[in-house]
Amino acid sequence: MREMMDDVTFRSDTVLSDVHLHTSSKRQLMVRLNAVGQPVFLAQFKLISDETSQASEEEERAFRRNALNRQEERKEEWKVDNSLRDPAFSTSSTKASDASKGIEALLDEDGDLEVVRRPRFSSGEDESLPRDKVCPIILTTGGEPSEEGEPKGSSRDVVKIEHTMATPLEDVGKQVWRGAFLLADYILCKPDPLKDCTVLELGGGTGVVSILAAQAAKTVYCTDVGEDLLDMCERNVALNKHLTESAGGKVKVKELDWLKNDFCTDPDRPHSWSEDEIAELYDLTTVILAADVFYDDDLTDAFFRTLYRLTGNLKNPCAIYLSIEKRLNFTLRHMDVACEAYGRFRRCLDALVTLRDGRVRYAVEPVELSFPQRLVYERVAQLELWKITADKTPERSPPPCTRWK
Repeated sequence: MREMMDDVTFRSDTVLSDVHLHTSSKRQLMVRLNAVGQPVFLAQFKLISDETSQASEEEERAFRRNALNRQEERKEEWKVDNSLRDPAFSTSSTKASDASKGIEALLDEDGDLEVVRRPRFSSGEDESLPRDKVCPIILTTGGEPSEEGEPKGSSRDVVKIEHTMATPLEDVGKQVWRGAFLLADYILCKPDPLKDCTVLELGGGTGVVSILAAQAAKTVYCTDVGEDLLDMCERNVALNKHLTESAGGKVKVKELDWLKNDFCTDPDRPHSWSEDEIAELYDLTTVILAADVFYDDDLTDAFFRTLYRLTGNLKNPCAIYLSIEKRLNFTLRHMDVACEAYGRFRRCLDALVTLRDGRVRYAVEPVELSFPQRLVYERVAQLELWKITADKTPERSPPPCTRWK
């Protein structure tokens, strides 16, 4: 079992979300193997209150001030230390000795290099739990997790998510990503646009955004592709019924393939759509969500084609919230570091704004990330949140549109 986990977790052709890197080992419990033999972990994420979030931000600022003060003190100590030395004895050997003495200011009492680390959030985290390594605890291959290692607090403060780690690119939907937490933060801080509404999430993955959206929305359609992924998502919905049912919301896990023009209505498939559900989606949906799904150019194009098709058939105006993380990679085409996936995303946004087909008018604007964090993750500068407003145009006899069909 250990050899299998090492192979899955550390293969060079896989990707690993930073969310898992910063989640303590006691919060990620291996509970089973999925249908394709991948280890499945149960992660527990504690929702933090406004007061705790503000306290954490103050703690972060104080930490940075203290770190800067320590650096200044070390510089002053080094200057004083150098001023006490006699320049006449400044040979190469003494210079090397001086340099080593200067380095001593950066060493701890054991002689190891002292590294200034970021502080942990003060939201009930156990200080004994390291958050800079991935060392998941193995329970069993088929049981339910025990109560050991659960976050302190009421069950309404904890989100439990089954996920895999270090997956191939085609399975990244089985991981939890920072973009999902960013969008979840926004939903939790500003739930009014979702209040008692019907919501559609495109590329829902593990379902964390849909689950938290259901605390405000009446119905959330969480969609993705792949039976194994959809089964995992459905398990997560069941694990978090304490969050959704108490708020009166429900999550329906459905298959929606962006590469196909039609809904899956095959009754033999477990996550297919009924005619009533399709009608409800078109008649009632007013909010569409998507988190960190723009990492492949073909899928990005397919996403915007699907978005255009859906919004063109909605009965009501719709607000669309998209989160994305800009990821820089070295490309042979540019022979430089570039963010090609983000560039494709922005070009698609521009195409929506300039689209004039007589059916839907789109307005696009970035969302300021001034709202507090409700989940523990690193809100890096590369994270962005965008809002698109889709509204029917009053024109008649719409001209044909070939760009998004």
